Amino acid sequence: MIQPDEIYNLAAQSHVKVSFELSEYTGEVDALGTLRLLEAIRTCGLEKKVKFYQASSSELFGRVHEVPQTEKTPFHPRSPYGVAKLYAFWIVQNFRESYNMFAVNGILFNHESPRRGETFVTKKITRTVAEIKYGLKDVLELGNLNAERDWGFAGDYVKAMWMMLQQETPQDYVIATGKKYSVREFCELTFQYIGIEIKWKGEGVDEVGYDAQTNNTLIRVNKRYFRPAEVDELLGDATKAKNELKWSPEVDIHGLVNLMMESDILWAKRKAAMRDVL
Repeated sequence: MIQPDEIYNLAAQSHVKVSFELSEYTGEVDALGTLRLLEAIRTCGLEKKVKFYQASSSELFGRVHEVPQTEKTPFHPRSPYGVAKLYAFWIVQNFRESYNMFAVNGILFNHESPRRGETFVTKKITRTVAEIKYGLKDVLELGNLNAERDWGFAGDYVKAMWMMLQQETPQDYVIATGKKYSVREFCELTFQYIGIEIKWKGEGVDEVGYDAQTNNTLIRVNKRYFRPAEVDELLGDATKAKNELKWSPEVDIHGLVNLMMESDILWAKRKAAMRDVL
């Protein structure tokens, strides 16, 4: 029998918008999947031997009750994904208290890397901007440009996950950079990487972002990308993690954009070369 020392549950249907379309599946994977792992640890008699990490989410806060959000901020999820993750959060606490398990929740705010899936907004932005640079696409289409997020680097956050399981006692932690940027600002930073300054005009679904030099429209709003219930502002306070884990993020938003754009520029360059050959 395999008897691991540490289990990191990162498995999930993790796309918020998709969770509205696949709400039952999201609950099955994100909520009950966590319960099944905890129950497996217990029934195998490993509750005193195994340390369990649960990847929780800033989406628990949803319609935020305070800014910034800490471990003590009330939860108000705004999506089936957030609700499923909230069940997982509480079942981890329940097993910790009921069976004295070393089980913790890492309430991670948005964390990105070059390996981010293409359906997530940061990757969609960096990849499309790279495609625009090489003439593979003309326009980037997005939903809510005003949504604000606390974006960090996934590599930094994985270190925090490991640190949580090295503590003497199990506790839950918020992991975040403490800085927020809007989707609009993330677009501006990404286009700056390829030497384009973005200006804006219009409002709501009629708003567009255009090249300040050429006046070409490069960003459009498409209402199909709006969520049924929006989460407008997420900003984390990781003071507890910084004090107790001695953790702090090493990559800021500019470094994150650079990492993602370096990867996507190489990808788009290869794609453009194949197009030219064919």
